[in-house]
Amino acid sequence: MSTRSPLASPPARFLLPALVVLALGGCQTVGIEDVTGALGGKSDTAGKADSKTYSRPDMDALRERYRARPGDPDVALEYGTALRETGQRAQAVAVMEQAVLNHSDNKALLAGYGRALADSGNFQQAFDVLGRAHTPEDPDWRILSAQGAALDQLGRNEEAQQYYASALKIVPDEPQVLSNLGLSYMLQNNLPRAEETLRRAYGRAPADVRVRANLALVVGLQGKQAEAETIVKGDLPPDQAAAKVAALRQLLAKKQQQRAEK
Repeated sequence: MSTRSPLASPPARFLLPALVVLALGGCQTVGIEDVTGALGGKSDTAGKADSKTYSRPDMDALRERYRARPGDPDVALEYGTALRETGQRAQAVAVMEQAVLNHSDNKALLAGYGRALADSGNFQQAFDVLGRAHTPEDPDWRILSAQGAALDQLGRNEEAQQYYASALKIVPDEPQVLSNLGLSYMLQNNLPRAEETLRRAYGRAPADVRVRANLALVVGLQGKQAEAETIVKGDLPPDQAAAKVAALRQLLAKKQQQRAEK
């Protein structure tokens, strides 16, 4: 289902500040935010965590800690997460994989490994690993939503929607889950239902730039470009708003071209 560009939100933990690629109806299209449902980007797959930016000294210190204590699962998780957030995806997978081999029942590690796999495009393996990160007796809505996003990336939209429904039973009207669900409907080209769902998410979290961008995308795909531009601009300063509108127009033009070629 996640990043990071003129449309990027400020760096935040598990949010990639760059455009992402989202599989859309068999085609690939550039996303206008760290599109929440795109597990290839950093998104709600990680849940809500404290924002953190890693400088080079931070990374050097973490690397040394990991080298000194490679068997410590907490250190491995922290280092692997930092690698993910700085775009070092293959290294993140390697660190998490080794840690999981040594601590196969550590739920936090399994969740981190699943996210790292998703970042690297290994969606089936990510789905399987994320399934080990919680149990039916103690479900985690964030992981359920992440599994749904992985299934969407695999083209299994109806199955994905069942996972989102399970997550929403735990956290009704959670905007992150609703945003993923809306994008899932978009992948099925059910744009009216996608819009309805994303408006629910927007109503719950109007300040969430990802939710706002997802809604703008779906509204724009239905030909309501002026409204889409108003949504994506929000209350941003003029220069930032203009950049977001430009990126939205680029995305919508590309999508229209893809439709014409079908």
